[in-house]
Amino acid sequence: MGTTKPIGVFDSGYGGLTILKEVVEKLPGYDYLYLGDTARSPYGSRSFETVYNYTHECVKWFFNQDCSLIILACNTASAKALRTIQQKDLPLIAGQKKVLGVIRPTAEIIGKYTKTNNIGILGTSGTVQSDSYKIEINKFFPQVKVYQQACPIWVPLIENNEFDTPGADYFIQKYLEALLDQSADIDVILLACTHYPLMYNKIRKFTPPGIQILSQGEIVAGSLSE
Repeated sequence: MGTTKPIGVFDSGYGGLTILKEVVEKLPGYDYLYLGDTARSPYGSRSFETVYNYTHECVKWFFNQDCSLIILACNTASAKALRTIQQKDLPLIAGQKKVLGVIRPTAEIIGKYTKTNNIGILGTSGTVQSDSYKIEINKFFPQVKVYQQACPIWVPLIENNEFDTPGADYFIQKYLEALLDQSADIDVILLACTHYPLMYNKIRKFTPPGIQILSQGEIVAGSLSE
């Protein structure tokens, strides 16, 4: 056990474990608490208010466990709840404690991966509808065009451990084709849901070889370690 306060990692299910794995490798000297809200997963199709309420409830739980830093390893929670929690709730309930998301650290660096300035985003309906990635990426890389595709079936496939079945191939291929049909110049695809790397091999199978697929774990862990 370390002498510092634990770092909390939160997700709507177990997809956030892909973030936790990379963070632990980068920062092994800390203790960690992980909370996956599998009872109420998925978050992607829920309203802003509902996602905020669920996330706020879980953030308070982490603070009650004496965590001084919480990572929202959930893109939907980062898109729909993070700003309100940071601006409205933290000053009232947590003083100097911090809550960080996964969208901004990804947006700060993703433009460096594309040679064509065309990036594709695969995410939940909530993340895509929020336009958070378009907004944040264009702050740092205004020349980059961002194309988005919601994949509402993917998280249920993963949470129910059905993503490695022949039937799942249809939905993986369907959403990839819908994204790539938006532009022939996309050369980078971001898996903008921390569940999606769990079926990376399937996604890679249906993605043209010249397109790079990025997961967020290493990016977020690298940003945190800095």
